[in-house]
Amino acid sequence: MATLHERKQYREAIMKTLYEAMEGNRLLGLTGAKLRDGLAVPEEDLAAAYTYLAGEGLIVVDWTRGNTPAMVTLTHKGIQLMESEEARG
Repeated sequence: MATLHERKQYREAIMKTLYEAMEGNRLLGLTGAKLRDGLAVPEEDLAAAYTYLAGEGLIVVDWTRGNTPAMVTLTHKGIQLMESEEARG
């Protein structure tokens, strides 16, 4: 099981990767497999991070069987959070 610090890092990495992939287009997302392959995070920790971020209303996850979702997208709230972090610099 990941430490609290690791879990926070995983969630931040997911948000940053999604935000960069979307390029401002809210309709774009990434497949769970592409996110998994692009991040060095254990699959069970990714599933926990997706669940946490979805619970916070920052992402939408289309689950399939197993721990890898079919698609992950940022919500409007998630985009606003990333834009405010980007503005802070």
